Amino acid sequence: MPLESGVFVKLVELHPVNPQPRAVQQVVEALHGGAVIAYPTDSCYALGCHIGDKTAMDRIRRIRGFDKRHHFTLVCRDLAEIATYAKVDNRDYRMLKHATPGPYTFVLPATRIVPRRLQDARRLTIGIRVPDHVIVQSILEALGEPIMSCTLQLPGDDLPLTEPLEIEERLPHDIDILIDGGHCGLEPTSVVDLSGAMPEVLRHGKGDLAILGLD
Repeated sequence: MPLESGVFVKLVELHPVNPQPRAVQQVVEALHGGAVIAYPTDSCYALGCHIGDKTAMDRIRRIRGFDKRHHFTLVCRDLAEIATYAKVDNRDYRMLKHATPGPYTFVLPATRIVPRRLQDARRLTIGIRVPDHVIVQSILEALGEPIMSCTLQLPGDDLPLTEPLEIEERLPHDIDILIDGGHCGLEPTSVVDLSGAMPEVLRHGKGDLAILGLD
């Protein structure tokens, strides 16, 4: 279960190459219990919670200073899982196959299984990503479903948080679990919108757009 309000964040250290299964399971149980976690990815640290947890999602909104129009990303295990939550045609599949796993986020039409509160209210789209990071993949494998996620960048900051110690100091009571997987990068993912007739780059980030033919 998540920690009670006002209790200091719980630090979970996971090995960056061989994450300890017992610790991974602890994180999974916390997510099922409503926890908000901070975790490393192949781009930068992120905030995450269970896909169906509105209360945890609202907590992340408060941490980030989001309004209800900001969209979350579903962090998935692989291409097969993406197809459960997003509509992928042949063109999109080829691009996703080139770019996943990796530091890219793709905006795609959402399937009916995606809660409406996670979708763009007008366009009915959802952000999807498959990170190339052992810790995240171990959690996703044990969880059996995506993590609802966004970059860990606080209001007023120019860059995401990247050091576990700094995250712990700045968010001592706002998250339940901080996964220490070592230093993480500063650059968020590249974001590509695939919901229209042609791919549109929404953000130039860590992911190399040249391999997608979009530079």
